[in-house]
Amino acid sequence: MPRVEVENIVASTSFADKLDLDVIAQELEDAEYEPEQFPGLVYRLANPKTATLLFRSGKANCTGAKTLGDVEKTVKIIAQKLKDMGIDVYENPEIVIQNIVAISDLGTELNLNDVAMGLGLENVEYEPEQFPGLVYRLREPRVAMLLFGSGKIVCTGARKIEDVSKAVDKLAAELSSLGLLY
Repeated sequence: MPRVEVENIVASTSFADKLDLDVIAQELEDAEYEPEQFPGLVYRLANPKTATLLFRSGKANCTGAKTLGDVEKTVKIIAQKLKDMGIDVYENPEIVIQNIVAISDLGTELNLNDVAMGLGLENVEYEPEQFPGLVYRLREPRVAMLLFGSGKIVCTGARKIEDVSKAVDKLAAELSSLGLLY
């Protein structure tokens, strides 16, 4: 069973019905806000190491977290900072995981041509002249996996951490049954 390491969790939440980003940009040190470049305010935390985009609609996207706990901690910290500014924020903002990116290693090199044929061309995108990795889309759990000849894997699209592990285990089992894992 290959080990899976979460690299990034993207989550969304809503802090309020609306936010005045001009006021927040002035009050929050280190906030980056250039509305002519991008409509959201970027606020980075050092611990946990995350970046959050705040929008006028009150919605926000958090990225960079490596655990669900880091996502929750980020949302709590920002909610408190907004409260400290006198902004009326929702009591327990709902957090929705949008995407989890994780890496794994099958521990052996792969012949991607054989893998493409074995997994079935309808589920695979592989154009080695364009990109050295093979994209394999699973229906269940619904994720996309990037496989490299080194045996390394990048898994994206999962919304639950257990789905990443399930997907990697399923891939390893399929490759083993095809005689492609040595």
